[in-house]
Amino acid sequence: MSTMIEKIQELGVVPVVVLEDAKDALALGRALCEGGLPCAEVTFRTDAAEESIRIMVNEFPEMLVGAGTVLTIEQVERAVAAGARFIVSPGFDSEIVDYCLEKGIPVFPGCVTPSEVAGAVKRGLKVIKFFPAEQFGGVASITALTAPYIGLKFMPTGGIGPKNLKAYLECEEIVACGGSWMVKGDLIRAGEFDQIKNLTAKAVAMVKDVRG
Repeated sequence: MSTMIEKIQELGVVPVVVLEDAKDALALGRALCEGGLPCAEVTFRTDAAEESIRIMVNEFPEMLVGAGTVLTIEQVERAVAAGARFIVSPGFDSEIVDYCLEKGIPVFPGCVTPSEVAGAVKRGLKVIKFFPAEQFGGVASITALTAPYIGLKFMPTGGIGPKNLKAYLECEEIVACGGSWMVKGDLIRAGEFDQIKNLTAKAVAMVKDVRG
């Protein structure tokens, strides 16, 4: 778990992917890897998620592939069976979190209130998702939450892009930011994988500028 978190922190940005057709998973995985971000949170917002995870894991073993928008234990099981190495849920679902912890599956539940954070800390989680980040106060809210919960780290997602990425990455309490600006659905549908690669490379450069 700690090694995975270290890898995510090193990358600084986790592409949040929505794939409508699993046939695009190969080209997208290649674009992300060639752009310098061998990582993807493939969301269970579509029926293509499971197969897309399987393709990325099999074709790009260097990629850190996880499942996002996980709402049920059944989705956890399907994601892990497909090769997902971590689970992300939009909110704090105690059943999903407890199941993942019991099975030794890295899990990052979404938490935006002190009560939700308390539930995560009580279970020994060291890194949690903060979603939707911008709508719930962004960096200021994250900083406020870490005052009583010393040592807790966050992975904010929601409303983050090139214009505000720097502010998030400069916050010591943030491991990495989730974002979809480099993997937007219209780019994927249009087959603009060179553009995705270029946007990914720019995101990598921004991380390097802030964190060295």
